Amino acid sequence: MVYLINILIILLAIAVIKLVLISIFFYADIRAAQKRDPAAKSFLEIILLYPGLHALVYYRIAHLFYGIRLFFLARLLSQAGRFFTGIEIHPGAKIGKRFFIDHGLGVVIGETAVVGDDVLLYQGSTLGGTGIVQGKRHPTVGNNVVIGAGAKVLGNIVIGDNSYIGANAVVVKDVPPNSTVVGVPGRITKQDGKKMDVSLDHARILDPIMQTIEELQDRVKELEKNK
Repeated sequence: MVYLINILIILLAIAVIKLVLISIFFYADIRAAQKRDPAAKSFLEIILLYPGLHALVYYRIAHLFYGIRLFFLARLLSQAGRFFTGIEIHPGAKIGKRFFIDHGLGVVIGETAVVGDDVLLYQGSTLGGTGIVQGKRHPTVGNNVVIGAGAKVLGNIVIGDNSYIGANAVVVKDVPPNSTVVGVPGRITKQDGKKMDVSLDHARILDPIMQTIEELQDRVKELEKNK
């Protein structure tokens, strides 16, 4: 009985140490989750229950192993993270500060992807490659970028700072800073050099082509009415 109690105490101590270490080393990422997810009720909830944070912990450790060329161990750890979280981040990717994956299931980040600071990814989004080319084959994502649910950003392209990628958009070309992208393939709407807002409403980004079509339809109806 005493032996069992000692084991439980040791396991509890390890769990507490783990929580403390995550709180210290991932404080900025946890705060980013609090800021960007209105459902987040507490610091502890994010540490224990958020798969996006768990995937980031796996990635940061795997990335260290990848950096010292322990490639197999790095991939093994990243696959463990994929198994437990449903999020696949290649250990070779480079990810900046205050990174947050909301919900996260189905997110994929490729080996040569580069992600800046304050980036938000929603579930089902992909930073993927095209073909089997060697070298840089995944996107470079700037700072303060939001990538909506189900969006696919493919190839060695650059997504400029402060941009929104709308839900389910497919982006295969460079995106200037301060832009929104919608549709398949992705279409760009410039934002006149203004920083994007923080509403994060990636599902209601206006499609400029659809706006034009609707305006033409309204014009046709007006002309028919005045016959």
